[in-house]
Amino acid sequence: MNQLLDEILNSIKTTVLDNSVGVAFSGGVDSTLIAKLLDDNGYDIHLLTIGFPDSHDINFAKEVNEILKFKHNILEIELESFQETSEKVNDIIKTDNLSWNENSIAFYYVSKLAKKLGISTVVTANGIDELFCGYNAYREAIGIGVDEVMNVMNQKLDNEKKMMIAVNNVTSLFDVRILQPLLDENFISYAKTIPISEKIIDENDLQRKHAIRKLAASCGVPEISAYKQKKALQYGSKIHKQLLKLR
Repeated sequence: MNQLLDEILNSIKTTVLDNSVGVAFSGGVDSTLIAKLLDDNGYDIHLLTIGFPDSHDINFAKEVNEILKFKHNILEIELESFQETSEKVNDIIKTDNLSWNENSIAFYYVSKLAKKLGISTVVTANGIDELFCGYNAYREAIGIGVDEVMNVMNQKLDNEKKMMIAVNNVTSLFDVRILQPLLDENFISYAKTIPISEKIIDENDLQRKHAIRKLAASCGVPEISAYKQKKALQYGSKIHKQLLKLR
């Protein structure tokens, strides 16, 4: 547990060079852990939450931050301009990949909020789900075996790194850079040495990411966040639902 914490902190310190940063924040275990570690280590953080009005992420982020009491800013997505924004993002990333579009749209709004606050760097927890078996796909994979889990992990890591390049092409519209400390190659190499059994138990494991959850709880992440099941950004913000309607 101590080594995992040290490795995460090392990745943060070598990646996040600005003192004042935004944190893409949903209230889930990953973004809350990153926010808590940044704050504990002297960074001036601003939680940034986006979503449609009354979306899960906005409501849950507010609930978690009632405990944390960090600076918190929220951008509610306007339905009237959503189609125009989605088309603008698609013109930049030039792919029909639904997940890439959803994430790029989400970070478009995150960076728009950051720009309004005078923040040029936003830190995210991207990489945790890939490295610690956060996705449902890992439940099917573990039913086949550890080698299959590693195959899925490598595929998802490759996709995530490429997608975040596309995301940064979008956020550059606002002169905002999105940083992912946990996609640092040194951290990836370390995280792969952690036994799969400390990440996912079996195909019925709905929670997963057990090593991260234990670390989060030990670092003071509120229990409602540390042990909450994953809800991806595009779902929690309702972007997925609205984008499907447009399509």
